[in-house]
Amino acid sequence: MQLIAPDILTEARGLSVPFCAAGIIIGLLLWLFGWRWHRFWVVLATTIVAGLIGLSGHAVIGPRMLAAGLLLAIAAGMLAIDLSRLVAFSAAGLGCWLIVHKVLPNFQEPTICLLGGGILGLLLYRLQLMILSGLVGTIIFGHSLLLLVEKLSEPYVTIATWSQANFLGLNIAVVVVALLGVAVQGQIERWRAAKGPQRQAWYAPYLSREDGEFMRQLPNRRGLQSLFGR
Repeated sequence: MQLIAPDILTEARGLSVPFCAAGIIIGLLLWLFGWRWHRFWVVLATTIVAGLIGLSGHAVIGPRMLAAGLLLAIAAGMLAIDLSRLVAFSAAGLGCWLIVHKVLPNFQEPTICLLGGGILGLLLYRLQLMILSGLVGTIIFGHSLLLLVEKLSEPYVTIATWSQANFLGLNIAVVVVALLGVAVQGQIERWRAAKGPQRQAWYAPYLSREDGEFMRQLPNRRGLQSLFGR
């Protein structure tokens, strides 16, 4: 699997400098503030995807096509926040099943993998969104940066061919930078939490607000609640 896809680089070849710069900025913002602005990103992504699906449902461009795409985009955007945990459950469950199937191909228990991974994804909802935003932001940033380099050095460099020959190094770089983005987002959340009245544990930024409130309400102050202690 190539995280920096040569096919995408080939199709997007010749993209103008402003669009490449916009992609770099969007990828960087997603890498830095994926969790901090997660509601905005979820609504934006859902609205764009739903709008594209609505537009592709009609063969001819016209008022009906535009109305369907616009209404579907608005409806999906309004429902995105309420459905975000369902999406997180499904994504984590599917990811768990794919990983287990890859590592243990003889373990044919998709229900256990889907439910176990989904529950883990809900418990680590914030961390999951940090990882996802860090990875997606890195991929967008990487594609945009390579396209910008190719545009500025045209016709001496062919980025698609270079990425095909160095896909392993690019995959490792994307994973490392994405994990670094998770650490940066966690540090940003810790800086914000340090300004509040309570001092939080090191893992508190990776938990959702509901999970943090649940941990604080546990009766045993010497247990996990003490890690959120005042």
